[in-house]
Amino acid sequence: MSRSRKLGPDERAAALERLKGKELDILVVGGGIVGSGAALDAVTRGLSVGILEARDWASGTSSRSSKLVHGGIRYLEQLDFRLVREALIERGLLLQRIAPHLVKPVRFLYPLTTRFKERFYVGAGMLLYDLFSYTGGRPPGVPHHRHLSKRQVRGLVPSLRDDAMHGGIAYYDAQVDDALYVASLVRTASFYGAHAASRVRVEGFIKVGERVVGVHAHDLQTGERFEVRAKQVVNATGVWTDDTQRMVGERGTFKVRASKGIHLVVPRDRFQSAMGMLLRTEKSVLFVIPWGRHWLIGTTDTDWHLDKAHPAATAADIDYLLETVNTVMRVPLTREDVEGVYAGLRPLLAGESESTSKLSREHLVGHSVPGLVVIAGGKWTTYRVMAKDAIDAAVAALDGRIPASTTHDIPLLGAEGYQAAWNKRSRIARAFGLHTVRIEHLLNRYGTLTDELLDLIRETPSLADPLPGADDYIEAEVVYAASHLGALHLEDVLARRTRISIEAWDRGVSAAPVAARLLAGVLGWDEAREQREVGHYLKRVAAERASQKQPDDESADRVRLEAPDIVATK
Repeated sequence: MSRSRKLGPDERAAALERLKGKELDILVVGGGIVGSGAALDAVTRGLSVGILEARDWASGTSSRSSKLVHGGIRYLEQLDFRLVREALIERGLLLQRIAPHLVKPVRFLYPLTTRFKERFYVGAGMLLYDLFSYTGGRPPGVPHHRHLSKRQVRGLVPSLRDDAMHGGIAYYDAQVDDALYVASLVRTASFYGAHAASRVRVEGFIKVGERVVGVHAHDLQTGERFEVRAKQVVNATGVWTDDTQRMVGERGTFKVRASKGIHLVVPRDRFQSAMGMLLRTEKSVLFVIPWGRHWLIGTTDTDWHLDKAHPAATAADIDYLLETVNTVMRVPLTREDVEGVYAGLRPLLAGESESTSKLSREHLVGHSVPGLVVIAGGKWTTYRVMAKDAIDAAVAALDGRIPASTTHDIPLLGAEGYQAAWNKRSRIARAFGLHTVRIEHLLNRYGTLTDELLDLIRETPSLADPLPGADDYIEAEVVYAASHLGALHLEDVLARRTRISIEAWDRGVSAAPVAARLLAGVLGWDEAREQREVGHYLKRVAAERASQKQPDDESADRVRLEAPDIVATK
């Protein structure tokens, strides 16, 4: 069987032809982290699999997280030991086996605000955190926690005010580029044989009697409508779960509530620290997270009942984060320090009247309609377990003996041989006349598939040039995003395959025309289409900036929606 390592326009076209032509064992609806994980889980059990996503891969919740792979320190306080242990086991797998090129250890400070009692209480929790992270004798992949005196904290975090702490505890978790991980996950599923297509909206379910036997699909790139038949359909649509269930005439066995969380991006030099930081707040916790040449500061936790595709951050959200973090800063941060802002929605399993910060991060699988499995809740870190549970429920209704999940032992493309490639990064840099830092950047995004980008540069040396206003990224990454990673629009590249839309001071405005020209060569755009893509992206940036000056959710939502989604069909 020939397998393509690409997830490009040709592979999308071939996937669509196959989806129209045969009944699948499993069709996954939703291309976020859980849906993509479910597609990989199913296809590696030997099943025929399709996955459809209405927008871009990871365009919803899965690209707008805190970018952490973590057990959830705060869940220890809620005595949710099972969830913490499960998440820490997954953290170890991602760090060491599944994606060591994308998932990296990150050190945090937990500042102690009282002298004795808190150190004992928090230290006991950190000890549990370390113990839970051992999996069947396998080490956790990160160092253990460590107690720090006030003087040590002062040396490691000079920007922290003296009166903000009486010492601290350093501990480790991990972080990931969430959107790039999802694109890599879909690509890996495609490599194993899944038929994957983004920008295909499911607009209804096909039923025979009470049984779901497929979906009505709409290709938003071409306008074509078609049917996809499957023995089992998996609904992995996150905050859209209730909407998807309504299409089948099913109220749903559980309700998903959307909670908005926003993050700020600020330059690294605005906060002098050798590690990230976790701060307790009245409502929850606040993270200051190292992110390349930036810090991420978040998050908020508020109910959201408006447009799910484009949640908007308000001026009040931004002020809340700045005010909270400034309670411990020697030099306060201001609005002028904020490079980027992004807002996402958590899909929480809802009770009747609980506040969102108390809602469950556990996940549930439902199978109340024959032929349709629903997976909802959970957290980014435990996506693989969620995917396994969803496919377990689906295969229970299929005929024959179907193997158990194997995804605990299946690395993403680019993971195998990563450490060896990292060890010779200086030699690779010399061979291509690039700076070692540039090769490190590529290895930490694409792993051993960096060779494919270097091949592009060998053929066209100008692709080694950095993008204007976003010189962490090079032109080859734009080409590669479309040819290998499923990007179909300019926004897909600037907002998700790279993080230029939140990392650049101009949010990608100067990079947009250059990136559009590069994409045109891969995706066959004419000049009018190129201009349309740039125009749409500039409208998106303007609408986001304007929405972030609004006082409340309703006005921010109205302003953000002034920039509509791009439509490819003419």
